[in-house]
Amino acid sequence: MSAYLIGHMTVKDTNKWDEYRKQVPGTLEPWGAKLIFRGQRSEVLAGEHHHTYTVVIQFPDQDALKGWYKSNAYQALVPLRSEAAEMVLVSYNE
Repeated sequence: MSAYLIGHMTVKDTNKWDEYRKQVPGTLEPWGAKLIFRGQRSEVLAGEHHHTYTVVIQFPDQDALKGWYKSNAYQALVPLRSEAAEMVLVSYNE
């Protein structure tokens, strides 16, 4: 069963954000992940949502998603991520 990572982000530092975004795809590849959607919020139609950007990444399963997140390759990017943006990451099962 596929698993999905949904990230909601608000960029704090565009240069660091660009650097982070360039490095993430290399960390996803070994886990069989596929970028489904990346975009900028255009309008909140109901409720409140404060983040500007969203990303959706598909993984083969929840084990692959958790493996990627805990991997040394991705964890090495976490300090840069924290400097670059405020982020909420949530995993979902299909």
